[in-house]
Amino acid sequence: MKIFTFDTTLRDGTQGESISFSVDDKLVIAQKLDELGIDYVEGGWPGSNPKDKEFFARAAELNLRHARLTAFGSTRFAKNPVEEDRNVRALVEAGTPVVSIFGKTWDLHVRRALGITEEENLQLISETVKYLKDHGKEVVYDAEHFFDGYLANPDYAMQTLDAAHRAGADVLVLCDTNGGTVTGRLVEIVGEVRRRFDGVIGIHTHNDSDVAVANTVAAVEAGATHVQGCMNGYGERCGNANLASVIANLELKLGHTAIGAENLANLTAVCRFIAELANLPLRNDQPFVGKSAFAHKGGVHVSAVLKEAATYEHVPPEKVGNRQRVLVSDLSGRGNIMYKLKQHGLAGRLDEDARRELLERIKQMEYEGYELEAAEGTFELLVREALHPGLQFFDVDSYEVATRAGGTAPSHTTATVTLRAQDGVHSATATGHGPFHALHQCLRKCLSKLYPQISDVRLTDYKVRVLDSHQGTAAKVRVLIEWSDHRRSWSTVGVSDNVIEASWKALVDAIRLELMRLTESDGSVERAVEDYCWGV
Repeated sequence: MKIFTFDTTLRDGTQGESISFSVDDKLVIAQKLDELGIDYVEGGWPGSNPKDKEFFARAAELNLRHARLTAFGSTRFAKNPVEEDRNVRALVEAGTPVVSIFGKTWDLHVRRALGITEEENLQLISETVKYLKDHGKEVVYDAEHFFDGYLANPDYAMQTLDAAHRAGADVLVLCDTNGGTVTGRLVEIVGEVRRRFDGVIGIHTHNDSDVAVANTVAAVEAGATHVQGCMNGYGERCGNANLASVIANLELKLGHTAIGAENLANLTAVCRFIAELANLPLRNDQPFVGKSAFAHKGGVHVSAVLKEAATYEHVPPEKVGNRQRVLVSDLSGRGNIMYKLKQHGLAGRLDEDARRELLERIKQMEYEGYELEAAEGTFELLVREALHPGLQFFDVDSYEVATRAGGTAPSHTTATVTLRAQDGVHSATATGHGPFHALHQCLRKCLSKLYPQISDVRLTDYKVRVLDSHQGTAAKVRVLIEWSDHRRSWSTVGVSDNVIEASWKALVDAIRLELMRLTESDGSVERAVEDYCWGV
């Protein structure tokens, strides 16, 4: 069965905390949603703010091949004749083929929020829908607070739907606006509406009870054929139903057609694209599209997945454009390591003892507080060192740092590093903007003549996490540093009860890794690491 998809990321999604899209962002996202196969893209409320007004003015720039652009608004104000209502006129002037309007369903809202009678509210609904239909619009009617309104006064809630239906509304959308309706009760109410009304019934749920996706899917099973939501579950308070999860469940679990199997493989890419424009990290544990959705860490799980992916994967990750990942950590078994090595033809280059040693080293490092899942650079270094145990570029003899500060003068940091390389002992002293910067300068000075290529390595991010906070200022810390050489990025990790030492370890590992890459180019290792760190 065809289930129509209605995306409100650009309207309801932007009501979520920390989410703000520019007009250009919204135009690009609308295009992406169209390419994904979404049926309706709700662009915003043209009568409410300049940004949405500009969006609809520029919507002609869009080359939408499938999606129907939708403008959002409300029923007319009680004091205004419909033809004179500024917001209703703005909906018509937005020039979209579809208009979505919401009206009051809960008699509490009619009396308290609008301050009018129930009969007057029915007139607002019917007159607004009819006006929009008379202007050639497809009308999606959102029955706001429908489930709360139905539980309070079922007869009146049904009357509001009837008012919209008789006026010509093309879709009647049942909204769980407060997100508080549990699934069993929602199914009963949707079923009753389905029995009373023909045509397209829609569902719009919020996630305040953490059941928005379940409620949406259950509503479809009860007769709804139009689903609304936001990509990545964005939206006010706890968010809207995650439309990506809804689509995947409808397509892969219930056999319906939402966007089509050929488009489903683009789902992960679109979710990540939208997250990037929202400047928010995509949740690792987001079902279907998160980087952890098909990640395996426990040795028993990995051993089974190597034999048959379905043992621990409910759907093939490729169906939604994701991919399987095997994590390497203290929970790893030999299967995890072998998975990575076999996958890229490296298994034969390490004997059983070397593989066992690599695994034990990883487990010991994780026990000490290292986190290799996020530090793919450190993992790559371990693999390369296991493959080439005699490859050593330098040894650190000593390093020291001193910081002076007094009065209102800025602090002054000096570091000294001594190391041994192939051509002898090197020592350097440098000043910097803090201890870590000074140490970095020293290490570069010591190695620059022998290995000038390391000048390309640049720090791009630096994070510190306290591992055992009950120790107070004596706590062990983990330092995660992201690096770039203008061709790729990678992260290294250091752990110590001294933040400078932890930083130094991560710094030295980053330089050693880059030297290994430069002097021992091995495409198979690079492919293995790229696979391991995909999506990190």
